[in-house]
Amino acid sequence: MVDEEIGTYDAESIQVLEGLEAVRKRPSMYIGSTSGTGLHHLVYEVVDNSVDEAQAGYCDLIEVKLKADGSVEVVDNGRGIPTGTHAETNRPAVEVVMTKLHAGGKFDKKSYKVSGGLHGVGVSVVNALSEWLEVRVYQEEIEYLQRYRQGVPEKDLTAVGATDRQGTLIHFKPDEEIFEITSLSYDVLANRLREMAFLNKGLRILLRDEREPSEKSAEFCYDGGLASFVSYLNQTRHPLHQRAIYASDDVTLPDESEMILEVAIQYNTGYQDDIFTFVNNINTIDGGTHLTGFKMALTRSLNEYAASNRLFRKAEESFTGNDVREGLTAVISVKLPDPQFEGQTKTRLGNTDVKGAVASSVYGILYRFLEENPSVGRKIVGKCLDTKAARQAARQARELTRRKSALETASLPGKLADCAVTDPEVAELFLVEGDSAGGSAKQGRDRHFQAILPLRGKIINVEKAPLNRILANKEVRTIITAIGTGIGEEEFDISGLRYHKVIIMTDADVDGAHIRTLLLTFFYRYMLKLIERGHVYVAQPPLYRLKLGRKHIYVYSEEKKRRLLAEWDGPVSIQRYKGLGEMNPDQLWETTMDPERRLLMRIDLDDTVEASRTFSTLMGGEVEPRRRFIQEHAGEVTNLDV
Repeated sequence: MVDEEIGTYDAESIQVLEGLEAVRKRPSMYIGSTSGTGLHHLVYEVVDNSVDEAQAGYCDLIEVKLKADGSVEVVDNGRGIPTGTHAETNRPAVEVVMTKLHAGGKFDKKSYKVSGGLHGVGVSVVNALSEWLEVRVYQEEIEYLQRYRQGVPEKDLTAVGATDRQGTLIHFKPDEEIFEITSLSYDVLANRLREMAFLNKGLRILLRDEREPSEKSAEFCYDGGLASFVSYLNQTRHPLHQRAIYASDDVTLPDESEMILEVAIQYNTGYQDDIFTFVNNINTIDGGTHLTGFKMALTRSLNEYAASNRLFRKAEESFTGNDVREGLTAVISVKLPDPQFEGQTKTRLGNTDVKGAVASSVYGILYRFLEENPSVGRKIVGKCLDTKAARQAARQARELTRRKSALETASLPGKLADCAVTDPEVAELFLVEGDSAGGSAKQGRDRHFQAILPLRGKIINVEKAPLNRILANKEVRTIITAIGTGIGEEEFDISGLRYHKVIIMTDADVDGAHIRTLLLTFFYRYMLKLIERGHVYVAQPPLYRLKLGRKHIYVYSEEKKRRLLAEWDGPVSIQRYKGLGEMNPDQLWETTMDPERRLLMRIDLDDTVEASRTFSTLMGGEVEPRRRFIQEHAGEVTNLDV
């Protein structure tokens, strides 16, 4: 049977989207999403073009301003986008750059040896997704101006006057027709711009928020580059050696192209490893060949140094990769003319030649440093030996938590009330605070697809404990066994995941928030792929139950409560829920567990650098960074339990 409403499929059905129409039709194909992530990506694309000018040696200042009307202004002191006539189109080059996909100066490697951004797509996409955009080019003592509306030029490029400035100014307003939200976050932009300043030694980046109620501004400039980056990351930890190990190297690849390699590392007394990798300023969160090469060099150099200096405790002893990475903070940056990324999101480098080049260069850098700085070398080796011993002690505990996907239900934790369905895509696991709330959840759940795991007390703080102590914690072992994936870089296997929704359900008070943070820290440090793939959620229980006569409503925010109290005419009964155990099973199902009515917050990872630093600040051993964090963010608290 043919649905007549669909119509025929013939030559007239084929649409050709000219110019930037395709971008407005399918924006997520170009910027990932139309949510806050995509919105901020617009700013990054414009800034990336200015950073490319800096990398080429023509720009040392970038200014970003958030305007009161919701627009954004980015200005640099680079060469300025070319204003001459483009031969093929007979239009000004700046107009071609702003209105044509895959048009730019980054393809022939004559204008830019290396570049980030979307390689000729970025600024035209920003133009297409803006309500309006204006570009000003300051070049050869003349200021040029052109304005666009939704990517379409309103007038020709015009010389509007004389100037003593040099560079490009792009001022745009994200289109409300495209984006779900159009309010840019100062903090999100500050984190990204700080990162760019670290990666480009000596580049000044200014950020100013001119929106109400109060203006904020920051300046980012780091003459120490990656060494300053590592020191910044380790501010919340106890460094094992005072200064970061830093080196740079110009490497010739087999195809005769040149790669610039920079590396900075510093060990600390903690138990986590943070290794961040970048390619042409792009954060490659999934690593790639440059990360593989670095890991190979790190393990080899420390093994050879320890062996040659007789630092091993037993003959023929050696370190594994895990032994040498615990407590390591490192940043690796490579800049090369033709990076090959795996996937459209540019999160993993695929150039095979880079692995060997990085491995060889980093090995030489590290081994030479260790030989020239024996006191630091012995501290690092001592840390690795302690890690090795702790990992051997953890082996037996790990065996207790390891289970394959075919594990029978009888082997699951006794306190787990499992669900009937065996399809992980349908199944949900609730991690519930306390036996009382666990009992209500077990009675109120849908047994077909919802499993309940009550947690007694708080799990161990994994930020301050070695692996053997973590695996000795009964609650942690129970969680690992129930989820089914194993933990850690070498043993984690996503195919063993038994529930595609792992939902943290805790009380709406200080203790509940602490338990939630402990669990999120554990998932981030030892089951990161659960977060990256969108499997971790936080349940949002109501704060209040308001009742007026026979009418009642559950309220999830203070703002909603105030609004309802102002609207309702009559004496309102207010019940404040501090604990899930205060709800009967029907109420818990109705407010927090029913897929048709509940509110779930999915945990997403937008900024790996700041995520790691935040967990280290909140849960690490240093008190002063935590005190500063609380003071800076105290005004953002919405529900204070006193």
